[in-house]
This record gives sequence, C-alpha cells and structure tokens, in this order.
Amino acid sequence: MDNAESWLLEIRLFKVKPGTRSEFDRISREGTIPLMRSLGITVLAHGPSLNNETGYFLLRAFPSEEERVERSQSLYATDEWLAKYDGPVSSMIDDYDTSVFAAGHDLGPLIR
Repeated sequence: MDNAESWLLEIRLFKVKPGTRSEFDRISREGTIPLMRSLGITVLAHGPSLNNETGYFLLRAFPSEEERVERSQSLYATDEWLAKYDGPVSSMIDDYDTSVFAAGHDLGPLIR
C-alpha cells in the first residue's frame, strides 16, 4: 500500500527510569522490535533520545487506525510479550505519550 494519505505514523515517546535506558534499548533491539516486525508492524525507527537521558522513541507506520489498534493489541496479547517483555519493559517505563498523525509524504522508500 503506497498511498501516502492512507498511512498513519505513530510516535511513542518514553520516559524510562534513570539507569535503565541501555537495557530498555537492548530489549527493544533484540526482542520487542523483532517481535513487532514478525507480527507485521512496520517499525521505521527507534532508539535513545539524543537530548534527554531518560528519553526513548519508537516510530511506527500503519495503513489505518484500525490496523494500528488491532496490531498493537495483538502484540501485547502474545505469549512471547507476556512471558518475556511485559514485566521487564513495564518496570523500566516511568511514562510515555503516543501521537498518531497522517503521513504527509510518500512513505514507500521508508516502508520497503
């Protein structure tokens, strides 16, 4: 699906507890991001914030709001998430905010 108007971008900005960001990043790189991708979630970028010692971001793309909700819910219901990541990841997060917006340009080169 290459129609830019149909894609939504979701950015999650996490505030992790002091001293946990490198472990949060490791779990993301080695575990949660590959799990998301295996479920068909398009992860465009993720990583530590450059201007905030406790900041971490996750940028994902979805073809619709319905897909965003459905795929996100399916992630958090998997046995792998529940067994390996739910407790450790949740314990590292102080707070997070999610913003969803329509893509304003062709995402084809980013999504492929």
